[in-house]
Amino acid sequence: MTVLFSRKCEYALQGLLYLAKHRDSGPISADLIAGELGMSREFISKTLQSLVKEGVVISQRGKAGGFSLQKAPEKISLLDIVLIIDGDEVFQGCVLGLPACGSEEPCPVHDTWGPLREQTREMLATTSLASIESTQKLIGIEEHENA
Repeated sequence: MTVLFSRKCEYALQGLLYLAKHRDSGPISADLIAGELGMSREFISKTLQSLVKEGVVISQRGKAGGFSLQKAPEKISLLDIVLIIDGDEVFQGCVLGLPACGSEEPCPVHDTWGPLREQTREMLATTSLASIESTQKLIGIEEHENA
């Protein structure tokens, strides 16, 4: 269960980790990514298309087509992806989702969440795809030849 990010954002992060891991394999089909990660092909394809529009991913059509990273994994922070997919609102609202929560009428965790929110944002900003490639086993990505 996610606390902060949408399912689309989680899929985007996992899909980009997959592309980073296999960046030397050329374009990778949405079918392969979806199969490897246990996701819907349509959902991962639409999610990656969102990242194409933002210049993070390249999409190539045709039999040998697929998706690949447009930027080096070192140049893509987790925060970049979160902001593209979920927007900055994830760092603005109440962690409990209470619409009336704010500095004038704080919820019970409002004052605790503020510093944690900033720490989370900083951690995401300073963590690149390249720096977490070694955690790929956590999301079920196995080594294989010719992605």
